[in-house]
Amino acid sequence: VQLQAFGGGRVQAGDSLRLSCVASGRTAPKYGVGWFRQHLGNEREFVAAISWSDGDTRYADSVKGRFTIAKDNAKNTVYLQTNSLNPEDTAMYHCAAGSQLPAETFYDYWGQGTQVTVSS
Repeated sequence: VQLQAFGGGRVQAGDSLRLSCVASGRTAPKYGVGWFRQHLGNEREFVAAISWSDGDTRYADSVKGRFTIAKDNAKNTVYLQTNSLNPEDTAMYHCAAGSQLPAETFYDYWGQGTQVTVSS
């Protein structure tokens, strides 16, 4: 599975962005797709994940109520709608396939990141 993430950008606090993760290759993402983010100098952290089969979702506490993860099976695409962004959300956002668990060790495939920068 190859993953391509895009949709990042520079926004003001309170704005929204929709990130997309497109999967390609011979098979659809097995089990699920997750989003992780890494701010410069920090460890990569879990943001959200979705099960490919039943759409079950998980979120980090820091984004609950502001971010929404969704999928379009026909397009092999997972979206991360990010609302009410604040400067603490500034990071490189990566999507990964292989699990719906909130830890990167469970994911087998990673895409390149898309940068989100939020100014106050």
